[in-house]
Amino acid sequence: MFRFKQFTVKQQESAMKVGTDSILLGAWTQFAKDARSILDVGAGTGVLSLMLAQRFPSAFMEAIEVDKDAFDEGRYNFKNSPWSERIHAIHTTFQDFCSGSRVVDRKYDGIISNPPFFTEAIKPQESKRLKARNTSSLSFEELLSGVSKILSKTGSFSNIIPFEQETIFLNLAEQYQLFPSRICRVQGTPNSIIKRSMLDLSFAKKTVDIQNLVVENSRHDYTEEFQNLTKDFYLNF
Repeated sequence: MFRFKQFTVKQQESAMKVGTDSILLGAWTQFAKDARSILDVGAGTGVLSLMLAQRFPSAFMEAIEVDKDAFDEGRYNFKNSPWSERIHAIHTTFQDFCSGSRVVDRKYDGIISNPPFFTEAIKPQESKRLKARNTSSLSFEELLSGVSKILSKTGSFSNIIPFEQETIFLNLAEQYQLFPSRICRVQGTPNSIIKRSMLDLSFAKKTVDIQNLVVENSRHDYTEEFQNLTKDFYLNF
């Protein structure tokens, strides 16, 4: 179990465990305060859905997960959270979710995803964790294409990707008329390379607010910036 201030995440069966990427994204994302509908793509244990349910009390969450073990675990976490009535788990692929009548009938105020980003070929015997992190299950193009269909005109799409793929991702997003409004580049320590980019995209072209965030001054010595961002969730901040 991974315990937060207001909820607990069971993660024994899920390929992807609770990690810094998801915690950062869930805390950093800025949807409209009155957001009513939020979609979590590739929900895994459901940690992002739970964080956003805590942060956006007016929102109804839908959480898509294709892996059955992760889906079952996420649904368990939702049921045992304070927001069980506002989070609905859906066992499907994002590709199937975006096809059919739903594209016309439902638009989301916010969409969030910690998507798979490895591009190397996956062998059948490789672990579920490697498969969950590989773009063969959901490519950037499939993700952006789907988001462009179901995001509301005034909504925003928040995600986290490797920094070295930032330019590729943004160029591809522009093909779907999705443009950045906020970018946060994440370093592990002050002297380490930038590892991640958090991106906030929408259909509106805006001046881009570019930020940098350092997680630790040194091992287990977390920066004040990181603590302030995540203090509503971590028990020890």
